[in-house]
Amino acid sequence: MLKINFYTNKRQWKAALLILAVLIGAFSLSYTNQLVEKMKEEERKRILLWAEATSILGNNDDLGESINFYMNVITTNKTIPVILTDGEDQIIGYANLGKDSSETIAYQNKRLQSMKNGREPIVINFVDGGVNYIYYEDSTILKQLAVYPYVQLSIIAFFMLISYIAFSASRKSEQNQVWVGMSKETAHQLGTPISSLMAWIEILEQTTDNQQYLEEMQKDIRRLEMVAERFSKIGSLPELKVADLTLTLDAAVDYMKSRTSKNILFKQHYNTNGPVLVPLSKSLFHWVIENLVKNAVDAMDGKGTISIYLAQNDKEAIIEIADTGKGIPKSKQKTIFNPGYTSKERGWGLGLSLVKRIVENYHRGKIMVASSEIEKGTTFKILLPK
Repeated sequence: MLKINFYTNKRQWKAALLILAVLIGAFSLSYTNQLVEKMKEEERKRILLWAEATSILGNNDDLGESINFYMNVITTNKTIPVILTDGEDQIIGYANLGKDSSETIAYQNKRLQSMKNGREPIVINFVDGGVNYIYYEDSTILKQLAVYPYVQLSIIAFFMLISYIAFSASRKSEQNQVWVGMSKETAHQLGTPISSLMAWIEILEQTTDNQQYLEEMQKDIRRLEMVAERFSKIGSLPELKVADLTLTLDAAVDYMKSRTSKNILFKQHYNTNGPVLVPLSKSLFHWVIENLVKNAVDAMDGKGTISIYLAQNDKEAIIEIADTGKGIPKSKQKTIFNPGYTSKERGWGLGLSLVKRIVENYHRGKIMVASSEIEKGTTFKILLPK
C-alpha cells in the first residue's frame, strides 16, 4: 500500500532545527558564563589592587610615592564603577559612576546603596585603627557580556525562524507544483476515453432502442467531463460567478443521494430567508460537497444520518455538514487537511486537502472542524464571503 505523508518529514525538520538551536544556545551561554566569571575575577583583582593602594597611602610615610601609586591605580581603572567610603560609610571617593555622579550627591548615595545590595565590600584596615570600605559593581563591558548570549540566542532563533519559513515556503511550492502537474495530467488522460465513449454512444443510439440506458451513460459521460474540468482548473484561479448557493448545494446533495446506500438518511435544514448569493465556481464547490459527504458516508460505515445546514448573515454564508459517524480524535483535527492524511486502509489522503484548497485558496472562505466526538459524529463548517 502506497501512502504519501508530506507532514512527517516536516515534523522531523522542526525537531532537528529546534534541537540545533537549543545546542547552539546552550554552548553560547556556557562559554559566555565562563568568560564572565573570568572577567569578574580580574575586576576583583583590580579592586583589591585599589584597596592595597589606599592602604599604602594611609600607612606610608612617603606621601609623594603613595599618592603617585594611588593615582596610577585609579587612572588605570576606567570601566569598573567603584566607591570609597570611610568607617561611617561616608563617600570620600568614587570612579566611573557616569556623568550624573558629579551633579548630585543623591545619585552617588543611590549607587552606593545599589552596590551594598550587590556584594560585600572590600575592607581596608589602617595601622592607626581606621577603616575604609570599597564598594564596586560589574563594569559596563561585563554587564554587556552577560547579556550577550541571550542576544546571540535571539539572533540565532530569528535566523532559524527565517530558515524554517523559507524551507516551508519552498516545500509548499514544491507540493503545489506536484498538485498542478498531477491535476493537469489527470484532466488530459481523461480526455481520450471520454471522447471514445461519446463516439460509442453515437453508434449505440443508431443500433438500440433502450433510451434509458443511453441516458444514464450520457449522464456519466457528462459527469466525467465535469471531473476532467475540475482537474484542469487546479493550479489556476477559477472564474467565480455570483450564484445561489442553495441551488448548488441541492444539486450536489441530490447527486450524492442517488449514489449512496438507502441506509444513509439525508436531512437538509436551510435557514436563509431567500437566495444565498455568493461568488462561486459551481463545479469546484460541487466537488467540496461531494468529498465531505463521501467522508461522512465512510465514517458511518454506510449507515447513519447526514445533516446539511445552510444559513447566512450580512457578510457570509454558513454551511455545516454533520454526520453520525466515528468522529475524529482531537489530536488529528488540525492535521486532517494536510496532504497525505487518511484514516482509510486505501487512499492517497488528498480529499480534504483538495476541499481546503478549493474553499480557502479559490473562494477566500474558511473550513474547519466545528465539533467532533468519538463514536458520535463530526461537523464540518464552511464560511463563504458574500
